[in-house]
Amino acid sequence: MANDFLPLKNDLLLRTARGEDVERPPIWVMRQAGRYLPEYHDAKGKLDFFACCRSAEVASTLTLQPVQRYAGLIDAAIIFSDILVIPQAMGMLVEMVDKKGPHFPNPLKSPEDPQYAELLHREVSVADELAYVYAAITLTRKKLNGAVPLIGFCGAPWTLLSYMVEGGGSKLFVQAKTWLYRYPDESKAMLQKIAELCVEHLALQVKAGAQMIQVFDSWAAELSPSSFKDFSLPYLRYISSHLKQRIDELGLPAVPMTIFAKGAWYALDDLCDSGYQVVSLDWLQDPQEAVRIARGRVVLQGNADPGVLYGGKAAITPLVETMVRGFGGGKKGWIANLGHGITPGVDPDDLKFYFEEIHRVAAGRSEP
Repeated sequence: MANDFLPLKNDLLLRTARGEDVERPPIWVMRQAGRYLPEYHDAKGKLDFFACCRSAEVASTLTLQPVQRYAGLIDAAIIFSDILVIPQAMGMLVEMVDKKGPHFPNPLKSPEDPQYAELLHREVSVADELAYVYAAITLTRKKLNGAVPLIGFCGAPWTLLSYMVEGGGSKLFVQAKTWLYRYPDESKAMLQKIAELCVEHLALQVKAGAQMIQVFDSWAAELSPSSFKDFSLPYLRYISSHLKQRIDELGLPAVPMTIFAKGAWYALDDLCDSGYQVVSLDWLQDPQEAVRIARGRVVLQGNADPGVLYGGKAAITPLVETMVRGFGGGKKGWIANLGHGITPGVDPDDLKFYFEEIHRVAAGRSEP
C-alpha cells in the first residue's frame, strides 16, 4: 500500500470478522457519525450534506467524532459518505433536501428515457468522479493513528436502482416495482452496470485505506423471496466475488466484507453463502434463530432495534441482555451493532449506555 499508516492498536473487529476467538464482541453502529451528535452540527456548519461528503477534511472530522466521544467503547470508524455517490458518479443529479432526504430531480422514467441508454453505456471513471471519497478515507486513516479500523461502504445495486427510478425514498415503490416486473431485462442490465461500479468503488476505498467494507441493501425488504433471488442476490454475489479479484489485481491484502440486506430475513441462508464474511441483521431477526441458520458459516452482526434508544436505560438493559445471550455471549462470531442506523433525536448518552451495557453483559458483570 502506498500510504504509510500506523499499525492497528485495536484489531478486535477484524479478528472477529475473520472468525477468530476473541475476548469480547467488537462494537460499532451504523450512522454513528451523524446528526444525533451536537458536535456534528458544529462541524457541518452551513454546508449541505453532499458538500460535507466532498470535503475530505469535513468528512474526516465527522467520521472521527463518535470514535472520540465513545473512546474505549467502540471498535471501528465508518467513513462519512453516502450510498448515492454511485448514481452521482454515473451522471445523475442527487440533492439532499432538508427534512425530506435524497431527491433525484430527473429520475429514470423507463428504458425509452434517453437517460437510460446514456447511463448504461457511459464510461465512468470512478477514480476521478469519487476521488473525494478516497481522499477522505486516506486522511481519516492517518488521523486515526491506528486507534480502530476504518470501514468503507457502498449501496447495493437493487437499492441504488430503486432510488434512481423512484427519485428518492418511497413507501410504495411503484416505479421500482414497475421496472422489475415490466422491464426485467432492462432492470438487470442496469443492476449489472451498478454492480460493476460498486466493485471498483469498494476496491478504491480499500486502496485508500479502508480495512473492511459493507454493502447496504437498504430496500431489500421490498422484494419477495423470489424477486430477491432474481434482482438482488446475483448482484450481491457479483460484488463479493469480483471485489476479491479486483483487490488482488491492485496488489492489496484481502479485507473482510459485510452484507446488510435490511428486511431480507427470508434470505439469511442464501446470504450466508453469498461470499461475505459477515452478515448484518436487522431487528426483525431473532439472534438465536439467526445463529441456528448461519451454522457458523459467517460472522453475524447486529441487531438491536434502534428505537430502543428512545426508551432510556430501563429499556436498553434487558434488550442488551437478550441480544448478548442470543448471539452466544460474544466470544466468537458476533459483531455488536444496531439493526439499522441511529435515528434522529437519539440522546448520545443513551447510546453510550447501550455500548456500556454490551461491555458489561458480555463480560459477565452484574447489574450496573
